[in-house]
Amino acid sequence: MASVEQLRRREGVNLVQLEADIASVRTGSSIASIALPDYVEHTEGVTRVGALSAEAVVRDYESAAKEIEAMGAELIDAAQKCEALTAQVHDAIAFMRETAAGYREEGRKIFRRIEECALFTEDVRKTCEEVQRRMKDVSVGESPHQELATEELELTGIAAKVSVCEAR
Repeated sequence: MASVEQLRRREGVNLVQLEADIASVRTGSSIASIALPDYVEHTEGVTRVGALSAEAVVRDYESAAKEIEAMGAELIDAAQKCEALTAQVHDAIAFMRETAAGYREEGRKIFRRIEECALFTEDVRKTCEEVQRRMKDVSVGESPHQELATEELELTGIAAKVSVCEAR
């Protein structure tokens, strides 16, 4: 309010010159040529100074409102980028889970193969011991061919499932 009071007290303020200056800055020269926002309109009987002041103020508010809307559009754009990034993160997490599950499955397969190999090795060891025992018994006995033919070697575990050709 102090500036308005100073304007009134000051002598030498030419309102006609002020209006001319404003008109030279505007695209048009009359009050009617200035496009006002849709939400305001001039009231009948308002002076030129009042109308120009009101227009200046409403234009500043409109300009600020448009900048606020522009910030809102930027926020919407940023939110969409965040959503896209979030979707990518979810895809990456799903891929990591699938990869981890694949590693677990592969570990399970290798675990089983190692245990199968350990069982097979144990069966081979037992078979070798049995063959050695039989060889000792045959060398002590009377007829080696007869005893070998009558005794059948009974294999157990994996050794029973694998043929001699597969073991090589």
